[in-house]
Amino acid sequence: MTVKKEDFTQLLLKWHKNENSRAMPWKGEKDPYRIWLSEVILQQTRVEQGWAYYEKFIAEFPTIEDLARAPEQKVFKCWEGLGYYSRCRNLIATARKIVGDYGGRFPSDYESIHALKGIGPYTAAAIASFAFNLPHAVVDGNVLRVLSRYTGDATPIDTTAGKKKYTALAGELLDKDQPGIYNQAIMDFGAVVCKPQNPLCTSCVQRKDCQAYCTERVGELPVKEKVLRKRSRWFYYFMVETPDKKVYIRQRQKGDIWADLFELVGWESEEPVYPEDILRGAAAGRVFGKQSLTVKYISKVYRQELTHQTIQGQFFTIHLSHPLPSLKGYILVDKEKLNEYPFPKFINAWLKDPTPAQSLF
Repeated sequence: MTVKKEDFTQLLLKWHKNENSRAMPWKGEKDPYRIWLSEVILQQTRVEQGWAYYEKFIAEFPTIEDLARAPEQKVFKCWEGLGYYSRCRNLIATARKIVGDYGGRFPSDYESIHALKGIGPYTAAAIASFAFNLPHAVVDGNVLRVLSRYTGDATPIDTTAGKKKYTALAGELLDKDQPGIYNQAIMDFGAVVCKPQNPLCTSCVQRKDCQAYCTERVGELPVKEKVLRKRSRWFYYFMVETPDKKVYIRQRQKGDIWADLFELVGWESEEPVYPEDILRGAAAGRVFGKQSLTVKYISKVYRQELTHQTIQGQFFTIHLSHPLPSLKGYILVDKEKLNEYPFPKFINAWLKDPTPAQSLF
């Protein structure tokens, strides 16, 4: 299909001016720090969830200098619950680079922005267009969906060919005189009108020329080629409490989920295991040896869905007769101060559960 830029772009901008009521705290923002922060938070995160995190970060770290100088543990604590923690690590690294190499001022050209750690083509285009009015089109999931349906193109959006095709088309349709306004318009249009499910086709300003609508293929587009296969993992954690009310925790290392966050003493399996077998097995023996211990509670099964993994598991509350002689990599902290450390959502679900349905075994 040959797309008439004038028709598509003008109708989109008219809709944005007269009908778009989507409110977000970062809309219309010109500060590149705040734009960058909002875009990083919204990677893999719904607006409804990211909104509160954005406001919390702005309150804790009003400037990029504040973020760059903050202790990492404090930043991770603010990020706690958002997932995809590599975003947080990149946020810290990039803030420090901008303060160290650019004097705290965000670079103002696309190439330099894109070169920063954790900033891909989409985020670079967003910062460049919103903060500096540079003519770079954003291409996110909303934009891909709008363009695929409007053109009736079944090229899979998750392939190299598809991304190249839709990125080129996005650049052609961009209003180069007001790129920031156009980019905001097409993203909002995909979020509130051309939605993944139940799009508002009958009231859509583009319906006359939308090929998916005209050929009744809205539900078929866009096409994705890859099938997601999830891995199942089971985590069994011990809340090991000493007589003086201290608990063993450690910081997870890079190379796996939840890197840099803290966890309790744990054991992992790819299959569910009976609590009795865990406590009598080799893993518990390596941790506790022959020491006398009291199992106070065993929790219900907790579950968390990640993009590529399903995490399930249980928690054991254990009281020791005396501290363990050696537990490599772990530190002892006051139980009352656990809330000062950033934990994965999976562990926090148990720590913060007012009625964790625990039972004695």
